[in-house]
Amino acid sequence: MSKIHFDYIIIGNGLAGLQLALKIASDSYFKNKSIALIDPSRKDTNDKTWSFWETEPSAWNHLTLNSWSKASVITTKKNIDLTLKPYAYKSIRSIDFYKHAISTLLKKDNFTFIIEQVTDLQENHDVRVSTLKNAYTASHVFDSRVPESFSIHSEKHISIIQHFKGWVIKTDKNAFDKNRIIMMDYRLKDGEQTTFTYVLPFSETEALVEFTYFTSNIVSEETYDNYIKQYIQKYLKLEHYTITETESGQIPMTSFPFEKFNTKKVTKIGTGGGWVKGSTGYSFKHTEKKAAQIIENIKTNNIPSNQLVKARFKFYDKIFLKVLKDENYKGEWIFEKFYDKNSIQTMFRFLDEESSFVEELKIMSSLFSWSFIKAFFKTL
Repeated sequence: MSKIHFDYIIIGNGLAGLQLALKIASDSYFKNKSIALIDPSRKDTNDKTWSFWETEPSAWNHLTLNSWSKASVITTKKNIDLTLKPYAYKSIRSIDFYKHAISTLLKKDNFTFIIEQVTDLQENHDVRVSTLKNAYTASHVFDSRVPESFSIHSEKHISIIQHFKGWVIKTDKNAFDKNRIIMMDYRLKDGEQTTFTYVLPFSETEALVEFTYFTSNIVSEETYDNYIKQYIQKYLKLEHYTITETESGQIPMTSFPFEKFNTKKVTKIGTGGGWVKGSTGYSFKHTEKKAAQIIENIKTNNIPSNQLVKARFKFYDKIFLKVLKDENYKGEWIFEKFYDKNSIQTMFRFLDEESSFVEELKIMSSLFSWSFIKAFFKTL
């Protein structure tokens, strides 16, 4: 086994690992630091689409697949139309992000890509990272692997799964409003569960149509397909279309304390660090901000994981998850109140963990019900 030392090792070349690497590469503070990125995959396929909202200026405009200024939330009781400005809702294909990040980092002499599977991590004077082929050491390691002790079905923590499948479809005639996304459409349901359809139009004749669950258990591929097909026929009123791509995924929405696995020499990042927003499953902009916080911590001689978690927002997420776990059918009601009783700009600030306490009180009061009172005290 060979043994090579780096200043920093990043385990995992997903969203978190590559965003962190890009932040390091763009800061002259790290120009003399050696960084290794270890992942068994070459990241040369499109395995997901990231969607997010943001205001200008943006570092991601050159990668954006599309951008939308309007959105709709549709429930069985009402249609809520939203004007997003000064925000825009955007999507990026993972393959475009991977290509950009890897090509940028390959131009830097102090970055090394290692295509290997990490098998073990040991902290001593340095951190030893073992793979199937070699062993490496680093002064600090950023680890995106999910802790082995995490279980979606643990009775100690509140967890549900955001799971989904989507079809990208093309039509022969204009069928979509290319300036408006359907953020959530609750009219098509799978029983007494929180399920909704999500529509991202890339043009007037092409869109991603995705059926999503916020539940404790996953379903078969056939189930997703049946609901997508039903939605296209019943609500989009399309009989003739071509499926050009499919995508699917599972995102943990959980109160699990990933941050407890951070040490002075190892920082958990990405899904393994709890960077996925517990109440929504969104991660792209949270990752960008947490990567920036890590850089700031290093430059000010704090441990890298300092202030990565905002306790009050984790508490809000836990209440939300408790309601969905105990009364899963409440999802439609919750999101209707979210977007009907509060401005979309306030909601985006809240979900970005940038809202004021006064705004948060208003949002929580809009959800005032016996379910939330019970969840509040149970969580407390």
